[in-house]
Amino acid sequence: MKLGFHSIHHRLFLLFLFCMSSILLIVSLLYYNRTTDQLHEKIGDLSQKNVAQSAGLFTLLYKGYDALSKSLSNNFEMIRLINEKTDGPAVAYINEQTVTNIIGSIFYSRDDLVGIHVITDRGKIYNYGNYMNVVDPNYRKEDWYRQLQASSGKMVWLGVYPHSLIDQVEDSPVFAFGRQLYDLNEHKPIGIVLYETDPQPVLDALENLKLGAHSQVYLMSPDGRFVTSATDPQPDTARLPKLPASEHVMVQQERGQLVVASKLSFSGWWVMSITPDQDLNVELVEMKRYLLIVISALILVSTLIASIVSQTISSPLKKLIREMRQVEVGNFGGMVKVSSYQEINILVASFNRMVRRIEELIERVKLSSVSEKNAELHALQSQVNPHFLYNTLDMIYWMLDEEGNEQLGELVLSLSSMFRYSSQWEDGAEVSLREELEQIGHYLKIISIRLEGRLVIVTDIDERWLNIRVPKMTVQPVIENAVKHGLEPLSRQGILKVYTRQEDDHLELIVEDNGDGMNGEQLARLQKSLNVDGPDSSGSSGREGGKSGIGLQNLHRRLRFMFGEGYGLQIQSFPGEGTQVAIVLPIPVEGELPG
Repeated sequence: MKLGFHSIHHRLFLLFLFCMSSILLIVSLLYYNRTTDQLHEKIGDLSQKNVAQSAGLFTLLYKGYDALSKSLSNNFEMIRLINEKTDGPAVAYINEQTVTNIIGSIFYSRDDLVGIHVITDRGKIYNYGNYMNVVDPNYRKEDWYRQLQASSGKMVWLGVYPHSLIDQVEDSPVFAFGRQLYDLNEHKPIGIVLYETDPQPVLDALENLKLGAHSQVYLMSPDGRFVTSATDPQPDTARLPKLPASEHVMVQQERGQLVVASKLSFSGWWVMSITPDQDLNVELVEMKRYLLIVISALILVSTLIASIVSQTISSPLKKLIREMRQVEVGNFGGMVKVSSYQEINILVASFNRMVRRIEELIERVKLSSVSEKNAELHALQSQVNPHFLYNTLDMIYWMLDEEGNEQLGELVLSLSSMFRYSSQWEDGAEVSLREELEQIGHYLKIISIRLEGRLVIVTDIDERWLNIRVPKMTVQPVIENAVKHGLEPLSRQGILKVYTRQEDDHLELIVEDNGDGMNGEQLARLQKSLNVDGPDSSGSSGREGGKSGIGLQNLHRRLRFMFGEGYGLQIQSFPGEGTQVAIVLPIPVEGELPG
């Protein structure tokens, strides 16, 4: 019969696989979550350090650019010349050349300057940088121009642009900043100065903020205006968190991006880095791929282990089941041999003992049946027309009674009772101890008459044992053996004792004589003969006379077959002192004793 999924092998396999895989997945998930948290914490710390470092770089740049812008706004000579009104062309030309020279000296003081443009409120423009300056005629409408005019003398960072803000010929990227020019005498604005420098220092400072390939970095003015490189798009302000008013550093991860910002120490500017999660999770993706490979390999190993363990448990049980099926069809010869877990080994050992016990019991039943048949045969052989014998003996008894010979009449009556008792043999042949002792009384009466008073009989049977069931003809073979071999040869007074003794969980019915006893060799030979297999055919072992009735060997075997190995005959004998034979019987449990 195929058990399929319901077999213990499949169930154990799935159970072990499920348990090991569950533990593996839970541990991997916990490890992944913990590693993710640690990685995000590490990225946050790194971002804070980067943004702090970038803030320091921008502070240095700001200070440098601020000092550069002040070199013109604080140049009193240039301010005077710009603000001076002249009508002579020669003076105007000289003033223009002087202003240009002042601007040129500052331009050549730094290598990163692309152009310097001074624009007065009267529309006069002084340029220095490109030899072919072409000024945008609509510059007054540009946003950068309005920012510089509204700056109130503070330096304004305009940002990084792909080309010059005012020179239409200059097409290289520039970083633009400037400030308003004031007449220091009258404290009124007279124009603006626009600086355009190489944007690389600013771009390098911004690049230091990037955490990944798709990171975006910005400078944000206090009014929320973003200053960025020409290649980065403007951020989606709706997705940006609100910057704290009281803190100088912010790290926040939400909406699929990491935002790190730091407030610069000058004029409320913020430097900000926005990195999408896809850049942050590069290591996590690699770790996830590695975990998937490791988990797959461990699941395969778990499957192999689960298969081995389940097979180790189920294989001995399958062998046990196969052997049980052999026992079902009557084959008791096989034994299960396995080496497995302790509990399974105990189960298999118990099964093997059970099979051996069943086989022994079957053999015992066979031998018991043979013994019963032999006993029945002996009984039948002794029944030569029993009813004719009963009637003849009864007739002799009445004839003796009429003649007044009472002793001989009792002898004939006892003999008739013995014949009647021994001839009534049925299957089981089980009687009460009371009936067995009554039969023994007739036998002892005959023996007493025959020994002419040389035999004293002492009986001490506890009344509570008289109703227990015993095999028929249990006591007579023992008493007959004691009389024939122990008491009859005596030249002195013979004593025969019959009594009971309780020992733990069994009852001993003891027949004891004061005959000559047996020496050690004779006793050993007799005890050995009791355990010889096969029916007692010789009937000549030790003291036992085979033709005197059902022999001791047959009786001992019958008792063992009926009650078990611990029951039967126990013999003790001492030369010159006598012999004691104990018939060991089981004590019925409470409630099984006949009323």
